[in-house]
Amino acid sequence: MKLSDIKHFLIGRAKNPFDPGIFRHISLVALLAWVGLGADGLSSSCYGPEEAFRTLGQHTYMAILLAIVMSLTVLVIAYAYSRVIEHFPLGGGGYVVSSKLLGAPAGVVSGSALLVDYVLTITVSIAAAGDALFSFLPAEWHSFKLSVEIFLIVFLIILNLRGVKESVLALTPIFLVFVLTHLILIIGGIVIQAPSVPATLDSARQGFAGGYATLGLGGMILIFLHAYSLGGGTYTGIEAVSNGLSIMREPYVSTGRRTMLYMAISLAFTASGLLLCYLLWGVTSVEGKTMNAVFAEKFITAVPLGQVFVILVLVSEGLLLVVAAQAGFVDGPRVLSNMALDQWMPRRFASLSERLTIHNGIVLMGGAALAALLYTKGDIRQLVIMYSINVFITFSMTEISMCRLWVMERKTRPDWWKKISIHIIGGMMCLTILTVTVYEKFLEGGWLTLVITSGVIILAFVVKRHYMATKNSLKRLDDILTNVPRLENLQPISESMPTDAPTAVLMVSGYNGFGIHMFFSMEKLFPKIFKRVVFVCVGELDMGRFKGIHEVENLRINTETEMKKYVQMANDFGFHAEYRFDVSVDTIETLMTLSNQIQNEYPRSVFFASKLVFKNENIFTQILHNETAFRIQRRLALENKQTIVMPIRVY
Repeated sequence: MKLSDIKHFLIGRAKNPFDPGIFRHISLVALLAWVGLGADGLSSSCYGPEEAFRTLGQHTYMAILLAIVMSLTVLVIAYAYSRVIEHFPLGGGGYVVSSKLLGAPAGVVSGSALLVDYVLTITVSIAAAGDALFSFLPAEWHSFKLSVEIFLIVFLIILNLRGVKESVLALTPIFLVFVLTHLILIIGGIVIQAPSVPATLDSARQGFAGGYATLGLGGMILIFLHAYSLGGGTYTGIEAVSNGLSIMREPYVSTGRRTMLYMAISLAFTASGLLLCYLLWGVTSVEGKTMNAVFAEKFITAVPLGQVFVILVLVSEGLLLVVAAQAGFVDGPRVLSNMALDQWMPRRFASLSERLTIHNGIVLMGGAALAALLYTKGDIRQLVIMYSINVFITFSMTEISMCRLWVMERKTRPDWWKKISIHIIGGMMCLTILTVTVYEKFLEGGWLTLVITSGVIILAFVVKRHYMATKNSLKRLDDILTNVPRLENLQPISESMPTDAPTAVLMVSGYNGFGIHMFFSMEKLFPKIFKRVVFVCVGELDMGRFKGIHEVENLRINTETEMKKYVQMANDFGFHAEYRFDVSVDTIETLMTLSNQIQNEYPRSVFFASKLVFKNENIFTQILHNETAFRIQRRLALENKQTIVMPIRVY
């Protein structure tokens, strides 16, 4: 079996980006978007409410108020992000919002926090899944938990390389089982304990009175804010919907807002419902089990559903958390792609694979998630702290950005104060959670996530600086060579030139100083040798252009237009010139196909490629600038085709 056969078995065969129906085939309707993106938010009910309730300690009487405030927070943040969807219908989430409204540096901070956030989305979800799945297994089996979690991340990497829709469809039944079992658990739990509600309320009233007498109002507020903030993991998936609009079915805004509504209602109900059930059923922490596992075991003592129901609840939780990790694989690479297109990250992270997935981004996010899992050994409490801080950095910056938007539009929108109010409230909530979490948990993992995020921000500025310096050097080349005067009274060589005439095949990347330099260098090194010049170009289809069949066609038209400029230039200098081009997600394979066609047509062809050469060549420059020229040279050499790589020095 060939390596390519194994690859196709695992991730499927290539998709055709020129198929008019491909965009509908790979996009998600609101229900599937709720599964693929909203599951991140809904699954946080498996660990967010538990952490909040645990933090209350002996003051569980505050759980009622905490459940109400938690629901309001979910609805406020979700509604605020619905407004973000209206103003940014092409997606991008906090990175795009902050970049547009607060400036590029703010966008980098938000985007870097989001990247770390989505890595931790994967790690937290898988670690929590492991906790849920092993809650009903014997204690001696718990030594295998970390190995199972590693396997799940690798499995999701492969699944996502196949494509977003395929992965979501495969996981939809799990999502539906979770929703059904937790509806039974929460509604049944509240109905069964309904007779004890008056006594619970009276106990809560006495608890508030006793707390006020011993702690004072300030002390009670601090305890409440502490629990509210450390339960911030409950709200962590809301950003995913606004960032993932590009994978949704048109109209994007309508689909996105509907998805946000589904997620907000389901999360508010589940999170607050579980908190109330913890209180009503007197749930306490048990070593090796989640609070949901303890609650489910108590529940079946009153409802004769048996241990099978407990297993079904926990398995659906564990598997839903695996579904939730999808948000990291779906949205993380898209944020990375947006930053790469803006040259804050290596350009290769914007490239699509033959399956039309952001292949490099998926692998990077999965690899980083594995590293975080191994470092923390799957400790969910430490991971949630790290996770929440990054989430609320982005949340806070997004709300501040939207406030600035409405302040700027106050003169043209009389109702601006109504629009801005939701963002002010949401911003205050997010900043409160962020501040308390950093202050309380700085030494328990908070410092690490801040250091990592700061490192990503610094890296982004270093990458941008390098790309800008390279761009300025190449711009000087463009300015000089694209304005070279044409020689007069030279005529192109006859169209009837024999096919066995010496032919120079120049592989270019658009009409620019780079390609023109290669043309002149070819003639300087081999004067009057080549009678024919063929320019070859592949329009690379990346995430920035993959927004519909019309954008793909525009790329094709633009690529051909630039090839015609080369032909005109070569003709002006007395060469017989032709061009070949195509549009593809795999530049090298397409260049090989075009090269074979040219070789068959013109047997005496010599192929020319070019490569940037830096004074201080290192691994950093190799990562930021791919080795396409040498890879092409190697492939062509194996087929006995002569290839010359022309160096272009960058000063």
